[in-house]
Amino acid sequence: MATTGRHARIRCDYRVRLYEDGKYHWLYDFHMLKNPMILIEVYWALGVTMAIFMCIIFLIGACSEGLNLETLEFTFEVTGITAAIFLVLGLLGYLLYAAVMEWEYPIHFIMDEKGVVHRQAPRAKKAARRIGCLTMLVGLLAKRPTAVGAGALAGSRTTMSSEYAFVRKVKAVRRHHTIRVNERFSRNQVYVCDEDFDFVYDFISRHCPTAKIC
Repeated sequence: MATTGRHARIRCDYRVRLYEDGKYHWLYDFHMLKNPMILIEVYWALGVTMAIFMCIIFLIGACSEGLNLETLEFTFEVTGITAAIFLVLGLLGYLLYAAVMEWEYPIHFIMDEKGVVHRQAPRAKKAARRIGCLTMLVGLLAKRPTAVGAGALAGSRTTMSSEYAFVRKVKAVRRHHTIRVNERFSRNQVYVCDEDFDFVYDFISRHCPTAKIC
């Protein structure tokens, strides 16, 4: 498969190889139904959001009604109902995205001495643009500028990178072909086939001086 931009001359496959630009390249087709790692990240983000939401509801109740059992019950009731709604919407949104992507998320990884880059492969970019355009259209019809902006971002963001100097944790999830590369405020996931898993995991681990290796 030919890549675009600065790496237009690189033609990589599904094995990790060092190319003429001095970087390792490989492709990975992430199956969105068989591998739950992206869905786990979606729910992790929703969990953080719900924790913040719960704190806000509790503070509002405490300021208006005081610290008592009723405040706690109200906080957990509102948070529980909202979490259940988010749980269903998150799953439906994930399945819709997976269907648009034809159940696979093709990724092009680029790894060197400084960091690892996660890029959408060309056919994934096309699907992301379709989703972005759909979101923008819904936003325009509903007269919601924030939805239009979200759609524009969804259609344009195709790359995520992790610099080793800022990585705080590297964790192998071998059964899902995943290496978590987490910074303080960013969570990246590197996917690689079984044959090259140890090489990529060891390479990333060696180059992250401040990271906890799991």
